[in-house]
Amino acid sequence: MELKDHLPEIKHADSGRFFLIAGPCAIEEKQTAFRIAEETAEVCDQLKIPFIFKGSYRKANRSRLDSFTGIGDERALEILGEVRQKLNIPVTTDIHESEEAAMAAAYVDVLQIPAFLCRQTSLLVAAANTGKVVNIKKGQFLSADAMKFQLEKVTGSGNPKVWLTERGTTFGYQDLVVDFRGIPHMRQFGKPVVMDCTHSLQQPNQSSGVTGGKPALIETVARAAIAVGADGLFMETHPDPASAKSDGANMLPLGKLKPLLEKLVKIRAVIQEFSPNAY
Repeated sequence: MELKDHLPEIKHADSGRFFLIAGPCAIEEKQTAFRIAEETAEVCDQLKIPFIFKGSYRKANRSRLDSFTGIGDERALEILGEVRQKLNIPVTTDIHESEEAAMAAAYVDVLQIPAFLCRQTSLLVAAANTGKVVNIKKGQFLSADAMKFQLEKVTGSGNPKVWLTERGTTFGYQDLVVDFRGIPHMRQFGKPVVMDCTHSLQQPNQSSGVTGGKPALIETVARAAIAVGADGLFMETHPDPASAKSDGANMLPLGKLKPLLEKLVKIRAVIQEFSPNAY
């Protein structure tokens, strides 16, 4: 069965494999989006990793007024819809205001709630009411245990299809730290838990007004997440991160995705062999 068909029923470590959410930070134009989606889908097919393509149709949270925010909502959403239809893969994007939920839901399979907005009740309820899977990113200011209440805003609105994503916690003014205890803590709520391996390595609030990052540690974070039982991984990737129009400082070069995933599949297999009940 295609992931697109059983997407709402993804359980913990589905079929013994983690799933992958990956794509560019923002939809820049069609050619790049399709290149990333096609190459990632091919790798995931080879490794039998369920794959969801990610791309933001608009970047609403930027430090500077002159930062790139998108190519236009309708145009970007149409590209996401084309990727979904032509490549037969599920797609996801983030929404920022309640009225955007229904608009985005017409093109995607999963609605992502940005970390800074995870406590916005009206946004969570609007996303729940679309019937789509709702992926809530844990706020940089929240504990893992506090995500129970954000989850309940969706399930209490009649939608049981919720994922939770760990993306680091504020550590001082210009850094984040990942508390890997949060993954098993959130898994106790009975919903899939994702590790955002790229945003968790951001260095926000730089004096330049452009967020920095530590992409050399993406593999470290991903390996640790698999080891402690993450159901899915989130990675932003681009053929040339240096030229990406958004969040290039913490993205994984597309050419490095396959060797990293090969390692992660082996780590998952070893853990399951020696600790079959770990998940």
